[in-house]
Amino acid sequence: MLYVALITVLFMLRYALAGRGMARVQIYYPVLLGLFLFSAFRYQVGCDWSGYYYQYVGAANFDWSSLTRIQEPIWWAILAWINESGFPYPVANIASSAVFFVGIHILARRQPDPLGFLVLLFPILIINMPMSGIRQGAAIGLICIAFTAFTDRRPLRFALWVVLAAGFHTSALVFMLLLPLATGRYTRGRLILAALLALPGVYFQMASEAFDVATSRYIDTGIDAVGAAFRVSILGLSALYFLLFARKEWPLAWPKDYSLASIGAIGMALACLLVPVSTVIGDRFGYYLIPVQAMIFARIPYLAIRKNAGLHSAFPYLGLFLVFVVWSQVSWHFEQCYVPYQTWIFGFPGGDSVGF
Repeated sequence: MLYVALITVLFMLRYALAGRGMARVQIYYPVLLGLFLFSAFRYQVGCDWSGYYYQYVGAANFDWSSLTRIQEPIWWAILAWINESGFPYPVANIASSAVFFVGIHILARRQPDPLGFLVLLFPILIINMPMSGIRQGAAIGLICIAFTAFTDRRPLRFALWVVLAAGFHTSALVFMLLLPLATGRYTRGRLILAALLALPGVYFQMASEAFDVATSRYIDTGIDAVGAAFRVSILGLSALYFLLFARKEWPLAWPKDYSLASIGAIGMALACLLVPVSTVIGDRFGYYLIPVQAMIFARIPYLAIRKNAGLHSAFPYLGLFLVFVVWSQVSWHFEQCYVPYQTWIFGFPGGDSVGF
């Protein structure tokens, strides 16, 4: 299968270049471009292909005066512009993938191993977000930029990127709760202060129309996110790994982004607690934390782990590889959504000019 072959090549490439830092950086850019093209120019691939097509059709007669009153205005403005420019629906995938991969790249540049960081995102995040849930995929890209502002201790920039991400998917607003911590390395006192300051925000969020919509869609509706418990469990195990093996060594190697790594690990554990309430909400929240998970995993080789260091470094790659192979081979959901893979980079199959 194409997907298994692709992940095999990506992981073997990372393994082959394990001791060649400059070569890893050089090959990172072609891999980034290749994954962008793979995502942006897919054709009738992805579980939400038809859903976003109907949004594209719905934006044909967009009322620009309503832009300030609707949820996710940036997304609807992009769809309206694509319509008015006469572009076909698949161009929306180019726009969303571009936002996602730019954000991923900005965060990847902060990593000692950007190639490892990138390939660790492929099995779950890239397949499920820019190749399916494209609105949230774009929001995740912008949240990655917000993460860099968080580590740089620039709260205003952090808030700006979170607000822009919410313009694609309102779920991104949950990260505004981290704003009190974006001024520096957190302490127990700052965590308590952040929780107290977050209470008014949580109240207004719960009283908002967006929360009512989310509740009606995702809580006590019988609608489940396929594979959510499985994906969120992987995040929970990642959080456990960080707390057991990386928490003490991390501040010695990278004190600047220890806050992001540790808060991200806490968030991964919290995502597990959301699954019993709503698998969809827990799953959506968990996707935002996969870049932090990849950041932790990609840096394991650089931590001062004394025993079985090689096994620690290889385990994330082997684990995600096995997870992806099993998922892609036995899941009816994967087969329905992603098989066969088609691209319109050389023209629309069958001469279709609208993409549906």
